[in-house]
Amino acid sequence: MFLKGKTAVITGSTSGIGLAYAKALAAEGANIVINGFGDAAAIEAERVALEQASGAGATYSPADMTKPDEIAAMVHDAEGRFGAVDILINNAGIQHVAPIEEFPIEKWDAIIAINLSSAFHSIRAAVPGMKARKWGRIINTASAHSLVASPFKSAYVTAKHGLAGLAKTVALETATFGITANCISPGYVWTPLVEKQIPDTMKARNMTREQVMNDVLLAGQPTREFVTVEQVASLVLYLCRDEARGITGANLSVDGGWTAQ
Repeated sequence: MFLKGKTAVITGSTSGIGLAYAKALAAEGANIVINGFGDAAAIEAERVALEQASGAGATYSPADMTKPDEIAAMVHDAEGRFGAVDILINNAGIQHVAPIEEFPIEKWDAIIAINLSSAFHSIRAAVPGMKARKWGRIINTASAHSLVASPFKSAYVTAKHGLAGLAKTVALETATFGITANCISPGYVWTPLVEKQIPDTMKARNMTREQVMNDVLLAGQPTREFVTVEQVASLVLYLCRDEARGITGANLSVDGGWTAQ
């Protein structure tokens, strides 16, 4: 358990990739703060399971990722409870699929706030403590869409490109403090976020569900397979190791070869 005594805050972690991060870090002994929306009983069950897996602490923060004060409070509350925030993973995200001329302004604003601005607010709150302790790991879940674009996803692609730039900037600012800041950029991972965008994509592209799955989601991945949440989470574990201290400002793809084309 190489993370015993460390604390990780993971946004958007009540399901999907974020929950896989939480499970992987807990298995290595870290205190965990999960965050997100969902059924209260299901979230509590996951929290208890994380605590049992880690032999350490696990708490749930209901912080709204559109509200800067709540984001900062989540970080500061974790520092107060566990003594530090050593690992910060910005994973919260939403999606909307529509042609740009029809893209609802409120959807644009929400996606930029949750997918991009929330990462700024959490990093801003966590960095002072990391600098003081001379150790930290900041990881943004970006996307293959931080490197390439797809039609009908203007807000999402913009936000993910922004996350990559944010990680590079933070990496430069913290390079002499024992802190690394990186992006992980998955391709299509079978998660609730991906599943929920299928109907909108069917409408935008006039396709059946099967066509969206095969001709849109998996067409760009040479493996013709969805990436698994466990594959993505394993990279987070490596980035938290001392051996990865030389990796900072990087954008690491886990996309089945999508961006190699």
